[in-house]
Formats: sequence, structure tokens, C-alpha cells
Amino acid sequence: MAGASSISSDVIALISTLLISLLVLLLLRYFLPLRATPAFVLIPLFLALALPASVILLVPIDLASSLKGLSNGSRRVWLPDRVVLVAWRITYWLCFTLTWLILPILGEYVDSGERSAEARLWYSLRSNARYHLIVLGCCALGLVYIIIQHGFNPTSLKGLIMALAYCWGLLLAIYLMGHGLVAVPRRLIRNASLSGSLRGLYENAVKVYDGLDDAGQKLEQLETQAAELRLRKGGISVEHREWIQDLADGSSLSGSSFVAAVNRPTVPAVITDNYLANLTRSLLRARHKKARYYDSFNNLVEDAKRIQSILDSVATKRLSFEDNPNNLSSYGRLTLLTPYTRHILYYRLIPAMRYFLGILLSLASLCIIWSEIIKVISSRLSIVSLTVVHSPSPERSQVGIHGQLIASGWLLYMCAAALTSMSDAKVWGNRALVRRNTYQESACWYASQVAKLTVPLAYNFLTFFPPEVHRETAFYRFLGRLINLTPLGKGFDDFLPIFILLPVGATLFNVYGRLANFCSFGADTQDDEEDQTSSGTGNWREGRDLIERAANGTLSSDRLGLDAFGDRSTDASRGPPQPSSTSHRQAQQRLSLSYEDRPSPRRNRRDGVDQEQEREESILQDLAHRMKNTFDIAEAPRWMQGFGRNQSVSNTSWPKWLSPSSAQGQESTNDINITRGSERLGGTAAAAATDQPGVLNRLFGRGRRRDGRIIL
Repeated sequence: MAGASSISSDVIALISTLLISLLVLLLLRYFLPLRATPAFVLIPLFLALALPASVILLVPIDLASSLKGLSNGSRRVWLPDRVVLVAWRITYWLCFTLTWLILPILGEYVDSGERSAEARLWYSLRSNARYHLIVLGCCALGLVYIIIQHGFNPTSLKGLIMALAYCWGLLLAIYLMGHGLVAVPRRLIRNASLSGSLRGLYENAVKVYDGLDDAGQKLEQLETQAAELRLRKGGISVEHREWIQDLADGSSLSGSSFVAAVNRPTVPAVITDNYLANLTRSLLRARHKKARYYDSFNNLVEDAKRIQSILDSVATKRLSFEDNPNNLSSYGRLTLLTPYTRHILYYRLIPAMRYFLGILLSLASLCIIWSEIIKVISSRLSIVSLTVVHSPSPERSQVGIHGQLIASGWLLYMCAAALTSMSDAKVWGNRALVRRNTYQESACWYASQVAKLTVPLAYNFLTFFPPEVHRETAFYRFLGRLINLTPLGKGFDDFLPIFILLPVGATLFNVYGRLANFCSFGADTQDDEEDQTSSGTGNWREGRDLIERAANGTLSSDRLGLDAFGDRSTDASRGPPQPSSTSHRQAQQRLSLSYEDRPSPRRNRRDGVDQEQEREESILQDLAHRMKNTFDIAEAPRWMQGFGRNQSVSNTSWPKWLSPSSAQGQESTNDINITRGSERLGGTAAAAATDQPGVLNRLFGRGRRRDGRIIL
């Protein structure tokens, strides 16, 4: 490679880097309001996403640049070894700093609720102190082990830090990737069924709406507390009064017609900075939680409407979607598609593509799992390695442009499987990504996880290749050499990926749902991808009623304050909202309303269920009336049909159980049996035996009264 020029490769790498940066900006714009987000938050978020995304480009370039003894034409996109090594150093140490230092402090800084920058920084450092002390304790134990093995030197200390960060990141990445390798293909295959997807949306609607209701009630309690602080006239300093005014102005309480007045938190007699900071932090989190559930329910309703429109177009073969101004997607409004071609696309082609892609990703998941297991025995049997490295002879291995593209695809799927699993695992608290309204603390946390998981997954991907291939890369000389510095690190890197079978098996056989049901954790811990058969048919029927009412506009959103959060961010960085025009007397009237007078969304939602129960009760009553009429018009038995009004009892051929001899001496017992028989028989038989003496009178009675009772 001496004297060779890499100008074309430099241009391709530069264009790819610019394209990645543009995609990251679009991603940030999708989840965050760029104009309202401060620069000290936006820049670390951009770096935490752009640098890991560039790893998907850097790994194939490193593979093609590290192979020796090849002609210049066999290397398609390559860079000098020194450039690749510097790129790995910049990428790794920036990701390391962002993951373990900048983003955790920044996340707590924006979530502190304090007013001054100094108080926010102090709160952030205090909140992260415990976590960093635990990390330092682990580093101290590892340092003792390194000193015993190799003595104390700067290289050993750097290797210890990098190895510990790699081991923790790989442990989390293997678990999340194992879950995603099963969940992503299964989700695609299940979503290919339109009716199954619609029923799943119906079942999930109840849980999302209940979460929205709870979040709305919690937010109203906190905003009521802020309103009560605003109404207090004495005992508050000027600085605290301005703080309280900002809290009250930023609430949606003025736009609602009711406020919960029962079980409201009591306001302390002395207002302190710590109390107001806690209240501000609770309000920010409550608003984010409500915006999160509102966005989920809104997306759920739109998806249900779209799928229902596709199913309704089966008869007419014509499909047209209603224009939704809140929906940023324009695929359903393409002018190039006619109603018929749109029906074919959404009803035929897209489900078929989902089936095909789900099967393809299932095969890819099997190949990755096989490569993780077999690399300990022989990496030459790895399917990933065979698709990337072309070996015309045992001495020469080549990675061409096709191999580089395939390597980028493998690494992209591994990272996507791990990152998509973060939304499936319900262990991250209140953190969630909301379109154009993501809480800044949640954005910092998700960005730190992206930076934490990508580098360990990239090095784990390199271990799929034979030793003569991956040990020649600059990434191995920079990171892998330090990981394999001790037998503990080398063994951890070799055998930990085998445990990918645990999350794969747990997801494949729904072990999480079975454990949740066994421990009685409830429906909230249930996997969204599993069939919620335990909830019964009433769950999806109730969800269908919710979605239909929301689609028709009959679901009252003002009771939950959805109108206040449809277009407003929950971030404090957007500045205080405009002051409310509500007067002091109106605020007093709202605070005086009782909680029992408040219209409950769940009560309104149960109205449809109550009507359905009334319909079921009417069905049972109709069945009872039919059975009664059947007994009333029943004909008399054949042995009774010969009776007349003047026929004697002695000339009658009685059954043995009704003979006069059996009736004598057992009068009390026969009275009970005859009475029960008369209750079972009625109508014609009783009317025929009205005037018969003896046993017949006791059996059928002398007639019926107007209320239906038998006259004995």
C-alpha cells in the first residue's frame, strides 16, 4: 500500500459522515424541539448519537484497511492505518466521556428543578456521587488484580478502565441484543396480519388510557398545590413568589373546569428552596409522563383508524385515508397512488413485505446466535465471517466493497436489535421518547445508552472473524489488546456472549410473562408482544369502544387536559408560558370544587361496558320467559289425558308412585312430592285437574290465581 492514494476512499468516507450527521439531526428534530433546546444539551446529544453511528462505517473500513499483502485494487474503501487508529481513539474516548461523565451529569442537571445554574450543578453532582462511588469501588478491586498480575503502570491502569467499561457494556448489550433478535422479527411477522394488529391495538388501548388517566390525576394534584401556593398571601419571600408564579403560569389548571380538592397535598407553613425544587421536579416529570401517554394513545388511535380503513377497503377495492394535520407522515397522501393502487399497496404488498422481512431477519438472528456460540470453538465456521471475508486461498483474506456493505448491515442489525429492546423492557422508570416533546433528561439517558452499547457490540462483532483477520485491525490494537491483557478479561470476552441464549430463550418462550403471572405482578409487566388472553374479550371490546369514541371525537379530552399538552413541550428550557387570564375569584371557585363532582374518564369509559352488560341481562331475561312459556303450554302426560271432571279416582289406572295405597300412610311425604310436582307442571295439566279429588287435587291443585300461584 506504499505510495497508494486513498482520495476516492476519503471522499466516500467524508460523504458518508455528512450523511450520518444529517440523519442524526433529523432524528433529534423528530424527538426534540431544536429551537427550544439549549445548545449545551443539543451538542452532547448530537455527539452521543453521531459518533456511535460512525462506528458502523468505521468497522468495515478498518477491516479492509488492515489486511496485508493485497493489491491496491482489492481494497475498495480504505484509509491509512494511522488515520483509522486516530479515528478509533477519538470515537472511543468521546463516547466514554459522554457515557460515564457528561450525559449523566447533564441529565440530572436539567431534571434538578432548581432555578440557579450553581444549584442545578450541585444537585447533579450529588445525585451522581453514589453511582460514581460504586464505579470507583469496582475500579479499585480491579486495580488490585491488575497490580498482582502485571504490576502498576499507566498502561495497566488504562487497560483496567477500558476493560471494565467494555465488560459492563457488553453484559448489557448481550442481554438487550438477545431480546431484540427474537422480538424484532416476531413483531414484523405479527404486524403483517392486519386483523391481529388491530386486535392488539384494542387490547393495549385500555392500559394506555388508564395510564393517561392516572398521569392526569397526578399532574392535577401537583398543579393544585402550585395554585394554592399562588393564593397564599403571607409568609413567602419575593424570590419564592416569582418562582411560584412561574409554576402556576406553566400549569394547565386554568384551562380545565375542575380541580381535585380531596387528598390534595398539604402546603407547609414555611416555604423553602428545597420544597419548591422538589415541586418543580415533580411537575416536570408529571408533565412528561402525561405527554408520553398522550402521544402513545394518539398514535394508537391513528394506527387503529388506518388499519380499519385498510380492512374496510376489501369490499370496494378502494382505499383513501383521512387527512390528519397532526400526523407528520405523508405516505398515505401520496398523489401518485390511486385509491385502487393504494389498496393493493397497503393490503397486499406491505403485509407481504413484512412477512418476507420478518423471515429474513429471523434467519439473520439465527446466524448471529450461531456465530456467538461457535466463535469459541472455531471462528472460521461463523456465518457472519463467511459472508464478509472472501478467502481465495488460506493465506490471503479479502474484504471487498460487497463484504464491507454486508458487514455494515450485520453490525447495524445487531445495534438496532439491542436499542429497540430498550423500549420493550419496562425497567427504565418514567423515561420514554416522545415525538417533538421528549423530556431532556430522557433524551440524555437514551443517548448515553447508545454510546455505551455501540462500542462493545462493534468489538464483539470483530471477534466473529478469524484471529488472523481481526487481530490485524486498528480497533484490536487499541482496545482488544488491553481487554486480553489478563486471563480474566480474555475469558470474559470469549465466554460471555454464549449467555445470549438466556435472553433469547426467555423471549422466545415468554418466560418474562410467566414469571410475572407467577409472582402476581399484574398486567403492567406483561409483554406487549404476547397475546393477552388472560384479560378476556372484555379488554379488547373496551379498547375498541375507547378508540371508536376517540376517533369520532366523543371521547372528552378536556377532562384529561389533552388540549393543554398537544402542542406544548414539557421541558423547562422553553421558558415560562404566558400568564393566565384567570382571575383570583375563578381560581378560588375551582379550588372549592369537590373531587366527587369531577367527571371521571374511567366512569365514562365504563358506560359502554354497562350498556353491554344490560344487553346481556336482557338476553337472560328473554331466555327465562321462553322457558316459562314452554312449561306453560306443555301437554299433559298420556296417563292423565283420560280424566274428565266426573271420572272417579278408583277407576283410574294409576302409576305405582301415584296409587292410593302408596299415598296412604305417607301423606306428609306425598304432600311434599306432590307440591314439587305441581310447581314443575303447570298450565294445561293443572287446569285439567282443577276439580279432581284426592291425590289429583294435591298434585295439580284446583287452579291458579291471577298472580300465578297454585290453589291447593
